Amino acid sequence: MLKGLAAKVGLEPWMDRRSRLLGWRRPSGLKGRPVRCLLVFHGNAGFALDRTYFVEGFESLGKGWDVYLFEYPGYGARSGSPSEKAIKNAAQEATRELLSSNRQVYLLGESLGSAVAAHIASVPGRQASGIVLVTPFTSLADVARRNYPFLPVDLIMSERYDSVSALKSYGGPAAFIIAELDEIVSAESGLKLFEGYNGPKRLWLQKGKYHNTLAYRPSEKWWKEVAGFITSPFP
Repeated sequence: MLKGLAAKVGLEPWMDRRSRLLGWRRPSGLKGRPVRCLLVFHGNAGFALDRTYFVEGFESLGKGWDVYLFEYPGYGARSGSPSEKAIKNAAQEATRELLSSNRQVYLLGESLGSAVAAHIASVPGRQASGIVLVTPFTSLADVARRNYPFLPVDLIMSERYDSVSALKSYGGPAAFIIAELDEIVSAESGLKLFEGYNGPKRLWLQKGKYHNTLAYRPSEKWWKEVAGFITSPFP
């Protein structure tokens, strides 16, 4: 069923070397030119095929991007358990698959996926050439404390998704896309993460936008600005 849906939007299954589904991809189709890889980690709601706007946005740049939509274990057409450990391990395996082709790999994480992207970027060996964090947050525990101030979060939460700690081990270019009126993770949390990051960084604050209403049309100028920033040479 999902393969048919993917085909309708021009995506094909992305399989690992053991023929297991990792997600979906749209190759650039360019021959004989260096191609960059964009690996997308989606948010908690829905599944990878709901995020084709990231494919369309980077494809509109016309500069040879292979876009990969990673699917979490237990989401969409992928089997498994969607725990923090399982998701991070699977994301690391998928990243290694792309790095084995000796291409530059850039990460884009949306909401929950921003924490996954931050984790992968923190792995020793420069896993990511640049990262884009869309509606990011400091940690899942901080989000829970804000939304449920009456609960003993530190006692009952086993999953942390701590982006603050992860980004301390990265240091490369990081683009932050934050919704001014984010009612889910709060713009304050994303701005705190941005302000605390010490590597090359740039902020795009979308005025009047909520967590799920960011401007994703391919014609939006921020796509080109973000891509230009994360691919710029930094020391």
